[in-house]
Amino acid sequence: MKNAKGIVFKYGDNVDTDVIIPARYLNSSDPAELATHCMEDIDKEFIHKVNKGDIIVATKNFGCGSSREHAPIAIKAAGVSCVIAETFARIFYRNAINIGLPIIECPQAAKAIAAGDEVEVDFDSGRIYDRTKGTEYQGQAFPPFMQKIIDAEGLVNYINAK
Repeated sequence: MKNAKGIVFKYGDNVDTDVIIPARYLNSSDPAELATHCMEDIDKEFIHKVNKGDIIVATKNFGCGSSREHAPIAIKAAGVSCVIAETFARIFYRNAINIGLPIIECPQAAKAIAAGDEVEVDFDSGRIYDRTKGTEYQGQAFPPFMQKIIDAEGLVNYINAK
């Protein structure tokens, strides 16, 4: 996957792993099951409206809270192609890369892009295009080794392919 294109779901600061996937569902590790509860404590309509390829945009400290890998798994399994934020909690950042969920830090895009905008992301360059507004932002591109992990759909697949 070299790019992502979809409709934006927008959230604010400090979206923690407990609202990404509530603790009451952590008895399952099945991605499809986790996806059915993704974001439900912050946005009850998310799972009914999200389509494959859509993008989550948030402001500061996305993915804070516990270190559960279930959070990026639920987002990816729900069909989200990329998460853009001003900043990510470090453990969420690592977990997202490890499971092959593309994430990009870009404060300008995170602030300016609105819910419902159509956005396209070029992972090679880190460029973010808001097709609705006709604006462009420069996000942090993935280093080549991280792009390979994401292309392989996660670290385990990447290692197994080697």
